[in-house]
Amino acid sequence: MPALPPEMIVLLAPFAHLFSDRVWLHAQVLVVGAILAPGKRTVSSCLQVMGLAWEYHFTNYHRVLNRAQWSALQASKILLGVLVLVFVPPGVPIVLGADDTVERRSGRQIKAKGCYRDAVRSSKKHLVHCFGLKWVSMMVLVPVPWAKRVWALPFLTVLCWPRKSPHQRRHKSTVGWVRQMMKQVRRWLPERLLVLVVDGGFAAVALALACGESEVVMVARLRLDAALYHPPAPCSPGKRGRKPTKGKRQRSLAVWAARSDTPWEQVTVDWYGGQRKALWVFSRTALWSTPGWAPVAIRFVLVRDPEGKLPDAAFFCTDLQATPEQILRWVVMRWSVEVTFEEARAHLGVETQRQWSDRAIARTTPVLLGRFSLVTVLALRLRPSGQIPVETTAWYHKAEPTFSDCMTLVRHHLWRARYFVNSAPKTEYMHLPREAFECLLNDLPLAA
Repeated sequence: MPALPPEMIVLLAPFAHLFSDRVWLHAQVLVVGAILAPGKRTVSSCLQVMGLAWEYHFTNYHRVLNRAQWSALQASKILLGVLVLVFVPPGVPIVLGADDTVERRSGRQIKAKGCYRDAVRSSKKHLVHCFGLKWVSMMVLVPVPWAKRVWALPFLTVLCWPRKSPHQRRHKSTVGWVRQMMKQVRRWLPERLLVLVVDGGFAAVALALACGESEVVMVARLRLDAALYHPPAPCSPGKRGRKPTKGKRQRSLAVWAARSDTPWEQVTVDWYGGQRKALWVFSRTALWSTPGWAPVAIRFVLVRDPEGKLPDAAFFCTDLQATPEQILRWVVMRWSVEVTFEEARAHLGVETQRQWSDRAIARTTPVLLGRFSLVTVLALRLRPSGQIPVETTAWYHKAEPTFSDCMTLVRHHLWRARYFVNSAPKTEYMHLPREAFECLLNDLPLAA
C-alpha cells in the first residue's frame, strides 16, 4: 500500500471497520487511484496510476466491488456523519436534496438497464431517449467557504430498476425510493431537524405525508393546477357518518396568477449565482389532495418575476410557519444537485466504468459520487480558510474555485505525500524515484 498523507488516513479511517484487513488495503488503493486517475475510472486505470500495472493478483481489486462482503448502506451512514460533523453545526437544520439521473450504459449483461428520457440532451421541443441506469441520489446541501452558492455533497445513492424488468419482482418508483431514503436518514439522525428539497417530479402527496410522519420538512415545486382545498368545516354535534377531510376547493394557482387583484408582496431573496433578486410572491395555506391519499397541509408560494423574464412558478412547503423567503432559499439551494451530477460526469468518471456484474454496478457509481464528498472534505481540511488556488488561463477566468480546483489541490497533495516526502520543501530540485518517473511517462500519453 503506497504512503498516504495524514489527512487522507484520518478521512478514510471511519470506513476501515466495514472491510476485512486484506480487502481494506485493496479498497484504499482503488479510492486513491480513482482520485488520481485521469479519464476513465476503471479498476485497470486505478491500478495503472498507482504503479500496479504489473500486479499479478489484479483480480483481488476487482473482487472489492463484485465479491467482497461490505455494506454500502453502512458506508453511506458513516459518510453522512462525517459531512454533518464537518459542515453542519449543532442546532442548524440539515437540508437534503434528492434527484434522479441517468447513467448512459449499454451491454446485454447489464440487467438493470432501461430506456429513459435523457434530461441533458432533451428540450421542450426535442425528446431524446437513451439506454442506461437510473440512479436516485440524496445529498447534503451545505455552504463551503470558497463559493457563494451551496454545494450538494452525495452520501446515499441507490439503483432504480426499470418498470418492466424480468429480473425485478416488484417495481419501486423514484418517489418510493426517495421516501425510503428519507426514512432511513431520519433513523440515522433522530434528533436533528431535516429539510428535504426535491424537484417537481417528486412532488407527490404520498411523499409529503411520509415526510410529515417522519417530522421532515418537504419543499418542492407545485403545479399551477394542483387541487387545493380549504380546511373542513366543524361538524355539528350528533351528526353521523364519516367526518370530512377537506372543505371547499380553493382557486387554482393559475387563476390567482391571471387575476389583476392578486395581493402580491415584494421580497428580496438569495438567487442563483450568489446574487440577490427582487420577486413578487403570493402565499397562503391549503390542503393538497390527490385521489387515494389523505390531504396534506401545505404552505404554497406563487412567484412572479417583476421584470417578466421568468414564467410564473409555484412551490410548497409542509412547514406552515415557513416564510416565502425561507422557502425560496431552499428551492434555490436544490440546483446544486444538478451541478454535482454534471461535475461527477466531467471530473469523477461517471459513465466511464465498465463493470457488468450486478453487485459491482450497484457499488461503483455510489462510490464515485461519494468521492465528490470526500474530495470536498479533504480540500476543506487542507485549506480551512477557503483559499483554494484557482486554475485560470489567459482565455478563461474564474471568479471562485470550482470542484476541478478541489480535485487539483487534492491530487497535488497526494502526489507530494507519495513521491516528494524525502525532498526538502523549498529545494529547487526534487528527488523522484525511478518507479514514479516510469509511472509518469506511462500515464502522460494516456492522460487525454
